[in-house]
Amino acid sequence: MTGWLTGRRVVLGVSGGIAAYKAIEVCRRLVDAGAYVAPILTEDAQRFVGPTTFSALASEPVHTSLWDDALGDPIPHTRLGQTADVIVVAPATARVLGSYAHGISGDLLVATLLATRAPVVVCPAMHTEMWEHPAVQDNLALLRSRGVHVVDPGVGRLAGGDSGAGRLAEPDDIVFAIERALAPQDLAGRRVVVTAGGTREPLDPVRYLGNRSSGRQGYALAHEAALRGAGVTLVSTVDRWVPSTVTVVPVQTAAEMEEATLAAAAGADAVIMAAAVADFRPKAVAPSKIKKAEGVPELVLEPTPDILAALGERKPDGQVLVGFAAETSAVREEALAKLRRKRLDVIVANDVTAPGAGFEHDTNQVNVLAADGSEQNVPLTGKREVARIVLDAVVQRLGARA
Repeated sequence: MTGWLTGRRVVLGVSGGIAAYKAIEVCRRLVDAGAYVAPILTEDAQRFVGPTTFSALASEPVHTSLWDDALGDPIPHTRLGQTADVIVVAPATARVLGSYAHGISGDLLVATLLATRAPVVVCPAMHTEMWEHPAVQDNLALLRSRGVHVVDPGVGRLAGGDSGAGRLAEPDDIVFAIERALAPQDLAGRRVVVTAGGTREPLDPVRYLGNRSSGRQGYALAHEAALRGAGVTLVSTVDRWVPSTVTVVPVQTAAEMEEATLAAAAGADAVIMAAAVADFRPKAVAPSKIKKAEGVPELVLEPTPDILAALGERKPDGQVLVGFAAETSAVREEALAKLRRKRLDVIVANDVTAPGAGFEHDTNQVNVLAADGSEQNVPLTGKREVARIVLDAVVQRLGARA
């Protein structure tokens, strides 16, 4: 799988806070995503985590000093700063933030921060009283004004049994912030609506009529759009991790999805209908659980609302509308017919019977067809890569209409 981290050089700075243990997981995830990771541990960080751990997980040995560099480099801060694609500090203590804000290069980490022109992501972590201190907040405001990306801490359990604001952000959110610092911001200022998952049409209070959609592709699309700067609304029937910048609207049925999606789409620049909406629902829902002893029930079905067609009918000028066609035969022909019938700009077609593609997989194999006649066949790849290709198509069409 490719991503915005693949092949990029990341300097991971770890300063002296109890949350330093979370940086181990951040390091592992960055390497797994294809990044080259060069770790820097401050002297105080080594009181909480060991250099051996990071040397084993990262792409090169840990750097701890301006003077006795692990690679024998006489000026390690210059090399690390100049060759980095991005620098992240997690956790970032009040001391490191203050030194960085005021240009005081008292150790290798701050010297490297001052010797780079790469994007910088800082992830503060400290006790609530320190986090809320005016000096710390002033330093953060100064860093933000210079373009430094700040991943605000969360609220929760802190060292010593305390609880409050100042808890280091979770690894998922930190890695997202690093990747966003590297991704093109070609959707900045745009609003994107994405739907995900399969709808559930109730038969009785216990059972439902549904499908095998996992929501992975829809969530990958929401993730990619958020990375590229869009304000994202995700209408979803499933609960998966999503960046905190994404607004999630939980729904279950096709009717609920229709209401939520049409409302969100009214002011959107792009709508991507990745959800697998049930075509039919029970005409009547049993008020209590259907019992086997009562015999086989007779189910009478009725069609669900065609959300994609409604979006096409209401599509305002300039909006890009993307649909999905999960088919089992005549895939391209069925997709093209759907593209024309529902007034779509782009349709993503895939054969759900193909090995490794479709529902419940981390991979997909699709054909991206557009109303302008363009076509792109995408061989089996990760759903994040499919999301990138689909968003490229959206960006291209938004740019052409600007």
